[in-house]
Amino acid sequence: MSPVPVVRTDVRLFPDPGRTITRQFIPGGDTSPDGRTRTQRVLERILALPEPQVVATLQSTCDQFSLRHPDIRTVLERNFAVVVHDIEWPDSLSSERRCLIGAYFTHEYSLGAAALSNPSMVPAPSQRGVPPGAVRFIMSLRAIGEGHVSSIQFRSGTVDERGQVALDDATPFAMTARRQPPRYEKAVFRAKLVELHSFNKTAALVLDSLPEHFQMTELEARLREVERSAASDEGVTQAVRTIHWLAASNYESWFDADSDISQRVLFPAGPTESQGIEDARFVQFAYEDGDVTYFAPYTAFDGYEVLPQLIETRDFATFRVATLNGPAAANKGIALFPRKISGRFLALARLDNENNYLIRSDDVRFWHESELLQTPRAPWELTQIGNCGSPIETEAGWLVITHGVGPMRQYCLGASLLDLHDPARVLGRLEEPLLAPIEAERDGYVPNVVYSCGSMIVGERLVLPYGFSDTGARIATLRLDDLLVELTRG
Repeated sequence: MSPVPVVRTDVRLFPDPGRTITRQFIPGGDTSPDGRTRTQRVLERILALPEPQVVATLQSTCDQFSLRHPDIRTVLERNFAVVVHDIEWPDSLSSERRCLIGAYFTHEYSLGAAALSNPSMVPAPSQRGVPPGAVRFIMSLRAIGEGHVSSIQFRSGTVDERGQVALDDATPFAMTARRQPPRYEKAVFRAKLVELHSFNKTAALVLDSLPEHFQMTELEARLREVERSAASDEGVTQAVRTIHWLAASNYESWFDADSDISQRVLFPAGPTESQGIEDARFVQFAYEDGDVTYFAPYTAFDGYEVLPQLIETRDFATFRVATLNGPAAANKGIALFPRKISGRFLALARLDNENNYLIRSDDVRFWHESELLQTPRAPWELTQIGNCGSPIETEAGWLVITHGVGPMRQYCLGASLLDLHDPARVLGRLEEPLLAPIEAERDGYVPNVVYSCGSMIVGERLVLPYGFSDTGARIATLRLDDLLVELTRG
């Protein structure tokens, strides 16, 4: 039984297989005896089609998909460019044939056909037009699609002073961001290579000739020079690959400012996240001078290893993605405090996949100091304990929603209270779960789980979004005072 009354609202979000994006499709397969790839063989067959058949096939394709992707011809032209190098006379092709070629190298991907879960919630950048006492929010969700690849989707809505949640309608369309490499800092780049045990003579040779801030084009030009000078050296080739891999893992992406927030999807773009962007913990971060930005540490997964990375945005239209560095930036579940404490960045982390740690830094991208904060104690959390999003500032202390794993790998939510001035001091901790899966929430892709990546306070209530059994998401509310009384009891 929860020690605090929790109200589950009527808001429910479930996977929608109809929300799709377009992706490049390059068919696999061996080369033929004459040395041609499967792509080249497909192109030969398309190029052999008579023009009337090209026009008719393209028209039929656009008729089927234009209602799902309003920019379908732009997409097809873009994917034509991916294979254009395999066409001998591309400039002689009609626009219809170019688009049809693009269609054969495009496929739809259902973003959240398997699950829509693990939400975090923050106040929206603009509160214009919101009634007094209410708060407009942006909620991120982990969407899981084909191949268990995770991406980030967004929803918006309002919570009024009575705790009533109104979710805005989502658009039927989804879009991925345009992407570009950022401006790199040499010192940061070098530090990450050192951490990866990859800063060697080749790396020094590459970086030493670059300015303190450099672009991807400058880096690639220098990499080509170094590679040409030692073409037969496997060690140099491997170093070049590692440097390029690191550069590609840091990028900037943006959406059209007039697009709806529910259209925007952060889909894996860098090599470290090729198999998923998982469990982003968004927080509205306020600097000492009043400047506000949003950070979201998340788990990048490449199919073999997890790596913590950081999203930064001011408007949820333009995003910067960067690797996190240092021995304390490890494993999953990093959650930033919403402001500096004693002039330093603080975060919660689960470095060993079992306990809650407090980590500190002078730079939001470099984490070297860690301190054990909490270990599993109650029966419902004996397997592991971790955070469920960024700490929330209250007059009584930093409120932390936690998760615990108990018998039969059941995930429940709990809560702890940390000292405002010294968050290493735990002032209180619930002995019983705050939220456990009810019968209607137990079945799913991963059964017997409730999990959250971030809550917020609206008036006198804590608004707690959570995912259930890696299937869908809900929103619960509870009176903040009831929770704080329970946490400070004794």
